[in-house]
Amino acid sequence: MAHPPTSGPGGTAVAPAPTPAVPAPTGSGAVASGPQQPPPARTTAWAEGRDRLRAGATTEPGRLRIIGAALALLVLAFGAVTAWQVSDRAAAADDVVTRSQPLSADAANIYRSLADADTSAASGFLAGAQEPRAVTERYEKDIAEASRLLVKAAANTSSVSASGQEIAKLNQQLPRYTGLIERARANNRQGLPLGGAYLRYANEQMTTHLLPAAKKLYDEETARLYRDYDEASSWPYVALGLGVLALGGLGWAQHRNYRRTNRVFNQGMLAASVASLAVLLWLTVGHAVAASGLDDSRAHGQESLKVLNDARISSLQARANENLTLVSRGAVTTADGKDKYESDYRSGMAALERQLSDARRLADDVGGSTPVSRALEGVKTWKGWHAKARTADDGGDYDEALTRITSAKDSSGEAFGHVDDALERAVSWEQREFTEAAEGGRSALSGLAVGAGVLAVLAAGAAVVGIGRRLSEYR
Repeated sequence: MAHPPTSGPGGTAVAPAPTPAVPAPTGSGAVASGPQQPPPARTTAWAEGRDRLRAGATTEPGRLRIIGAALALLVLAFGAVTAWQVSDRAAAADDVVTRSQPLSADAANIYRSLADADTSAASGFLAGAQEPRAVTERYEKDIAEASRLLVKAAANTSSVSASGQEIAKLNQQLPRYTGLIERARANNRQGLPLGGAYLRYANEQMTTHLLPAAKKLYDEETARLYRDYDEASSWPYVALGLGVLALGGLGWAQHRNYRRTNRVFNQGMLAASVASLAVLLWLTVGHAVAASGLDDSRAHGQESLKVLNDARISSLQARANENLTLVSRGAVTTADGKDKYESDYRSGMAALERQLSDARRLADDVGGSTPVSRALEGVKTWKGWHAKARTADDGGDYDEALTRITSAKDSSGEAFGHVDDALERAVSWEQREFTEAAEGGRSALSGLAVGAGVLAVLAAGAAVVGIGRRLSEYR
């Protein structure tokens, strides 16, 4: 409804104020409302926390809380990584002492036992229809030892690994070999020449199947040993880096505290620095001592053992070929018409002399070098008696040649026994040297993983307490 104009002061007409329009109802019982405002934007918990952190960083208490949390996390990370890396290296060092090296030694003994069994079988055959009891017992002992060590190796090796496959091959071929030896013995007792053929065939099975499989097993186990050596001796660079970073962070925090308060020390952060420094020094010195001990066991123990085991195998193979030279009597020749077993004997003796020279060079004390020197002297005597045997055999005196090869006195057999005994003493000495050095290296890591974890927790707690002392000044 329109209102008439009213008069203002001085008679001036003034228009009445307009009546506000009322919006029409939108429905039954609808209530009129003004303009709608958009709801406030919702923030995520992460964004809210970030904003609070940013706001807190603008005040000294907020900055102190951030510094304390960062120091605690850094020190704990240092302790955790130290414990992890030290545990891995301690486990590898333990494997070197208790698993890898013993398995490598067992693989070498499997090879040696098989080669010695082959040598004993040929020696017993040359002795005639009635083999000496000592020779028979030695052969049986070698076969039993090889079988026992194969069972032990199989229990500690995965059947699908390369070592497991070689063990399966050895278990399959060994009964065939022993069966051929028994046939050779049976024919020899009856004076049948077929016995020599069976013996040569058994030797062929040994040299083409059993010994190569044993050599591969030895190489695989030795390679595993060296991998454990490398893992145990590798430096824990990540832990060392975190340790330096943690000490640097603690030093920076204490310097900042000094500049702001003019106080030289904060007891909490000082304690955290001392604990972190203790872990870092323990880690550095402990690992250095462990690596030194393991390196010493490798250089002066395992390397010598490897060469000595190779030398024992070469001597046994040379002895077997020497015996087979008389068994075959020229029946097996090389492509150029020479006696195969005599050629193999000469190459084996040359390898033996090289290996003994290497073993004497590696020996770092009298206890290791003396038996090797005696073995070298025995090799010279052995070669001298062998030359006399070959002269007699080539001259048609088979009995004299047989005496110079198999007699208990003044023969190549006697010289071989001296060489084998000297090598056994050298192996025992170097095995003891290895064990002492490797156990010394392993013991240097004892308790380091647990100690690092405990000290890291204490350092983190001390850092938090130190920061807390500063925060209490703002309350």
